[in-house]
Amino acid sequence: MNPQTMWTLIAFVAIVAAFGAWMLWRKRRTEDLRARFGPEYEHTVRQTGSVAKAEDALETRAKRVERLHIRALAHEDAARFNEAWRQVQAQFVDDPRAAVAEADRLVGEVMQARGYPLGDFDRRVEDISVDHPNVVMNYRAAREIAQEQREQGKASTEDMRQAMVHYRLLFAELLEKLVGTHEAVDHQTELTEKDMKGRIEN
Repeated sequence: MNPQTMWTLIAFVAIVAAFGAWMLWRKRRTEDLRARFGPEYEHTVRQTGSVAKAEDALETRAKRVERLHIRALAHEDAARFNEAWRQVQAQFVDDPRAAVAEADRLVGEVMQARGYPLGDFDRRVEDISVDHPNVVMNYRAAREIAQEQREQGKASTEDMRQAMVHYRLLFAELLEKLVGTHEAVDHQTELTEKDMKGRIEN
């Protein structure tokens, strides 16, 4: 084998090896991001129209949230927020519209207390999705109902009940995850779909 052929072969092998390593890295990155973001991964792919763009966006938001230094609430603050949620939940019986608006405000207050910046809603959702990917879709759905009611006044009582359920799921996870126990949320007064339906019917 002459030297030119040998160097050509070496270059070819190097290119194949580099391409294989790159493909393995892409595969592992996809697996890691799918596992970390769950349904949010697919949502971002649909939004961007590209797997590569979606994965870049998810990595960017993860790095951004790491710089925020999200903090845990003190137990007394968690208890205070939990009591505030009880009041919002009770308010739904007499004034569903006001309760939904207050639930949205309260979720934002908890997020801010933990260290999430309260910028525009899309950025807020992106930040939440990093640590709470399984409930971020609930946040989107709840805000959509709340906004529809605020701007058009067309949300039905059932829509607002569903919004409250969505808000509760995110609210409960924020409180429970940061204190590391279930004590922050009183499960005897936890808002469930069955409970809320009974309240509406009565």
